[in-house]
Amino acid sequence: MDTRLKKLLFIFGTRPEAIKMLPIVNYARENYADKFVVKVCVTGQHRQMLDQVLSLFEVVPDYDLDIMAHGQDLYDVTSKALLGLRPVLADFKPDCVLVHGDTTTTLASSLAAYYQRIPVAHVEAGLRTHDIYSPWPEEINRTLTGGIAEYHFAPTEVSKANLLRENITKNVEVVGNSVIDSLLWMVKRINADEEINTMLTKRFENLGLDFSKQTILITGHRRENFGDGFVNICQAIKEIAMSHTGVQLVYPVHLNPNVQKPVNEILSGIDNVHLIEPQDYQPFVFLMQKSFLILTDSGGVQEEAPSLKKPVLVMRDTTERPEAVDGGTVKLVGTNKALIVKYVNELLSKGALYQQMTSSQNPYGDGNTSKLILDYLSFPKVVLFYRAT
Repeated sequence: MDTRLKKLLFIFGTRPEAIKMLPIVNYARENYADKFVVKVCVTGQHRQMLDQVLSLFEVVPDYDLDIMAHGQDLYDVTSKALLGLRPVLADFKPDCVLVHGDTTTTLASSLAAYYQRIPVAHVEAGLRTHDIYSPWPEEINRTLTGGIAEYHFAPTEVSKANLLRENITKNVEVVGNSVIDSLLWMVKRINADEEINTMLTKRFENLGLDFSKQTILITGHRRENFGDGFVNICQAIKEIAMSHTGVQLVYPVHLNPNVQKPVNEILSGIDNVHLIEPQDYQPFVFLMQKSFLILTDSGGVQEEAPSLKKPVLVMRDTTERPEAVDGGTVKLVGTNKALIVKYVNELLSKGALYQQMTSSQNPYGDGNTSKLILDYLSFPKVVLFYRAT
């Protein structure tokens, strides 16, 4: 019988991945030290935002490829990550590589592990829009990773059904989404620590925010919305602000010039629109808690906000997270100015739509995803192996 501790390598490169992977890393180190040796490799596909989350979760990477460069494109990220992972995998010889979701790091990591015949565990597997260009390139990254992975940790039954339809039937487990593990941990930390709460309150007061007012939180960064999409979104925000002068709209503006340009041209100088810098994870969770409703094109926010009982209008034409739409906690409005304005007006009235969207249960889990994943990987039936080429 093999009594050797199995070696798990977690690979990720962006802030969203880190938020969803680090609770699993820490849970493994705290509760499964008798079963697994755990190491972390970051590609640095994001840099500053990634480092902030690593610091928050008190995790120091064992390997850091540091691939981020100004003006990098998908060719750069894919090739740098793939080549950079070759010596990492050869050095650690993991029994299993864990990747997350749909980033370019995820696809490159899966390929790198496959080339060395190392099993891949895909966390947040099975999400699909069935349109390879929306979201782009995430839809194809996730789909190709699903074809490589040995273990598929689906957040919902809908995601599992997507995999089964693609003939992926082995080692498919529904475990919820680990973003809820992170969210509930962070909410508990903020609410239990008066010093943190006071610090965050003062931070936003210094930016001119007044949380006695109804607050609309806005995020936007999707590539498919660049151009006319962002212009439409900004025009909608402007109309909402002008019509509801007692409501404050808070927009942490993504640093991408394709976002900065229309946002600043259309929304600068409006008294109740607060354009602020992108926020670290902890202050962003605080903002979500304080908000009345959220406008976003983010996948993660679609998953998190229902746990905080916040209605979400999703500014995308498609979503790979239909469970929240079906459950009534989020509504797809695309980049249609009229639809965005219509539903914001309806939600601000606190009528039936607001009650419906805030009373539904979050379909993405209850905060036990990390445990379910690690329990599954520690089952005797799960064969983790390393085969040198």
